[in-house]
Amino acid sequence: MDTAVHPDIEGSLIEALKQGDSTAYKQAVRDYSPGMLAVARFYLDHSSAEEIVQDCWVTVIDAIHKFEGRSGLKTWLHRIVANRCKNKLRSSKREVATDFSEGLEPELAERFNATGRWEVPPKLQFHESADSLMENGALSDCLDKHLSALPETQRSALMLYEAHQHKSEDVCNILDVSASNLRVLLHRARQKIFLMVETFQETGEC
Repeated sequence: MDTAVHPDIEGSLIEALKQGDSTAYKQAVRDYSPGMLAVARFYLDHSSAEEIVQDCWVTVIDAIHKFEGRSGLKTWLHRIVANRCKNKLRSSKREVATDFSEGLEPELAERFNATGRWEVPPKLQFHESADSLMENGALSDCLDKHLSALPETQRSALMLYEAHQHKSEDVCNILDVSASNLRVLLHRARQKIFLMVETFQETGEC
């Protein structure tokens, strides 16, 4: 899903926010909260992540007047959330527990050989029946289910990179991970979603 906001629309929204327009504020909360929550859930548990996002929106009311447009509004908001999460972790002396090893997930390992190439090639099909399933929402619902089941670190990386269309450099800065670690997170998430789509197309089951 493309969540990008047109620059002209974003510029108008920023000006309205600076003028204290309550309607613009509600629109911004509606449009940008999902991405902010994806960032927060990379660092914190679900309830703590929601609290951080709510707190950040309170901060934005005053901070928006200092926004200079050096980055997009979305990137700016995501960095605010990330910094707030990091401060919370530091104050509680905790760290984000993330496995950045290159190993495949157990259910995926048998699909690849020792060289890392497909042992059992993918069987994705694109035909009318698959299109029909997408149109009636079955595949979309299944995708949502599997996205929700991903480890939060993988889901956050995938959502920020794919759905919110951040550049990899921005995702690395927001999540405080290296380029190689981001690659591992995205690779693992895509593997799981890829196999979900394959299974769905073969069996019609989620």
